Amino acid sequence: MQRTKQSTRFWLALVIFGLTGQVAWVVENMYFNVFIYQMFHASAGAISAMVSASAVAATVTTLLIGALSDKVGRRKAFICGGYILWGLSIAAFSLVRTDVLGALFPAVSTAALGVTVVIVLDCVMTFFGSSANDACFNAWLTDSTDRTNRGAAEGINAMMPLVAILVVFGGFMSFDLSLASSWTTIFLIIGGAVVLMGILGLFLIEDRAVAIPENKHYFRNIVYGFRPSVMRQNPVLYATLLAFAVFGISIQIFMPYLILYYSVSLGMTDYVLIMAPAIIVASVATAFYGRLYDRFGFFRSVAPALLLLLAGYGVLYFCRATVPVFIGSLLMMTGYLAGMAVFGAMLRDHTPEKKAGMFQGLRIVAQVLIPGIIGPAIGAAVLKNADTVLNNDGTTSFIPNVNIFLAAAVAALFVWVALVLVLRLKKKGESTREA
Repeated sequence: MQRTKQSTRFWLALVIFGLTGQVAWVVENMYFNVFIYQMFHASAGAISAMVSASAVAATVTTLLIGALSDKVGRRKAFICGGYILWGLSIAAFSLVRTDVLGALFPAVSTAALGVTVVIVLDCVMTFFGSSANDACFNAWLTDSTDRTNRGAAEGINAMMPLVAILVVFGGFMSFDLSLASSWTTIFLIIGGAVVLMGILGLFLIEDRAVAIPENKHYFRNIVYGFRPSVMRQNPVLYATLLAFAVFGISIQIFMPYLILYYSVSLGMTDYVLIMAPAIIVASVATAFYGRLYDRFGFFRSVAPALLLLLAGYGVLYFCRATVPVFIGSLLMMTGYLAGMAVFGAMLRDHTPEKKAGMFQGLRIVAQVLIPGIIGPAIGAAVLKNADTVLNNDGTTSFIPNVNIFLAAAVAALFVWVALVLVLRLKKKGESTREA
């Protein structure tokens, strides 16, 4: 099958909006955890609650806005407008400081209030971000690709999370994250950048023709992907979503605590310099790895990714020295991103035509909601009796330990079980078509 060529404008939009969106998500998914840990001494349970609340907000938003963009037949307005509002909501976090909260609510503990405000504002920010990125940008990407080039596009798209980590780490490595002023600057810079990208999108994004769904009932379209009849018609899609959800649970067991593990547990004050090469290599490898899906298919490309992920977990669990931690992180990151690329391409290939927006919510259930609730909760349970450190104000903070990688590895083993189901259903479907 001849590969469909994409325009330079498409690749530019994919890189710019994919990267900018992931930079914003890095700030939320990894730096917000550090933010409430450093500024308000949040517990592992509080971090888990924040990730779970955000996951619920992302899922509900994607269901609502994804179906709405299908009904309207446009993605561009949702993407650009959403990015602008997303950036403004990120900038609003610059006001979440102990001095501001103390002045407004002098009778309330600023630590407890700060955690609560961050969780609520995080959900507001997630609404705008999921509208723009999860629902409409991803639907636009599905609209703009086909079976001949999705692996290549997903390879680029899947590498963006780690490229974003590199951008954020490198851009703010000189900031002292124990100072409120540093966080104020970070939120203003990231928020401003996201707003600018939303404005740029008005001139860059080509709004693909979106076929209006035959069923124009908006609320029926929201729950379309959850209908038993639809599940029976698309068994491979739902089995893949199940495997993807288990894969995500494995990642979310350790990811919310990863930076804290490097900086607090291992005492790596220069962890940015140590991790940057691993991030670069993993990102480049993933950009090419997505093409393996186009050439060899799902199973022959997802298996090596899982093996790399498990190898990374093993090294990180048993090793503490800088070089082994670097190697373990490289293996883990490569397996993580390669897996994301392969799962993403598989899901897009099995998404029913003309219904990309309606199925984005379903994808977020598997990619965000289920992993975002179960994964951090497992991580928090594993760290329940973790060692603590005494803060200057007399409070204590937990110290993440290697058990998060052991728990993540156990969860990853269950991905293989789900993949067996995908394989059986795929073979059954092929046999039925041949008959």
